[in-house]
Amino acid sequence: MLKTTPLNKVHRELGARMVDFGGWDMPVQYSGVIDEHLAVRKAAGIFDVSHMGEIEVRGKGALDYIQELTTNDASKLVDGQVQYSAMCYENGGVVDDLTLYRFAEDRYLFCVNASNIEKDFAWMQGVLDKGEFPDVTLTNLSDSYAQLALQGPASDAILSRLTDADLEAIAYYRFAEGEVAGAKTIISRTGYTGEAGFELYFAPKDAEKIWGALMETGAPEGLLPIGLGARDTLRLEKKYALYGHELSSQITPLEGGIAWITKLDKPSFIGKEPLCRMKEGGLPGFRRR
Repeated sequence: MLKTTPLNKVHRELGARMVDFGGWDMPVQYSGVIDEHLAVRKAAGIFDVSHMGEIEVRGKGALDYIQELTTNDASKLVDGQVQYSAMCYENGGVVDDLTLYRFAEDRYLFCVNASNIEKDFAWMQGVLDKGEFPDVTLTNLSDSYAQLALQGPASDAILSRLTDADLEAIAYYRFAEGEVAGAKTIISRTGYTGEAGFELYFAPKDAEKIWGALMETGAPEGLLPIGLGARDTLRLEKKYALYGHELSSQITPLEGGIAWITKLDKPSFIGKEPLCRMKEGGLPGFRRR
């Protein structure tokens, strides 16, 4: 049986075309991929991304553990900051790409791809089980969060009418905790479209309320619900990688176009050595003759 998000009924009432996406029953389109794509570019779009996974890391030594686990340099983060990163296997292939949220020096939250939640958690737990980080705890909180992405040039105007948070104070790849439509929400200035916008994390019980409030408030601005089809065209237009396509266990960060988040000058991280050899030798198909 397919998994469903808290908004499954809403999507069906809107007449969305539903598909199996990595084991989830998800909307691929509503009014049409082109209309939805252009709405995000010209006005705003709302995406149900509640299928994404959230994994919390807590405890003394959390940063050291994350540094070993991920390719980017998490030591650069401050509280309230987000970082795009990836996890690699020992051979340099990608376990997953992800966003990392720092709440405190001993508390972080990973947002991972929906189809990889169980695999990612098992991989992360396996690293912990080696015993090098005894004070670190790992918790899969995916069932505790629903998530919406509000994307497009009208996003700030729409969200500002529904929140007590100072949106101007939330810089790119920063986040704050506040309320949206009266519900406790993590408000993150991030996205997967190349447009200005936000990703909102909140309790599943609040999903329909927040979705409805955003749709009603955003209607005069041209806000539309957006499916997976336009999500894919938008990310392709911006040249954002997608796990299972540009990234996989057989495709390294260097080959998949995310070398910029692969800090080979870090003291160590899982997969570093083969990636260093690849950089020194040249990528396959691009070696000088």
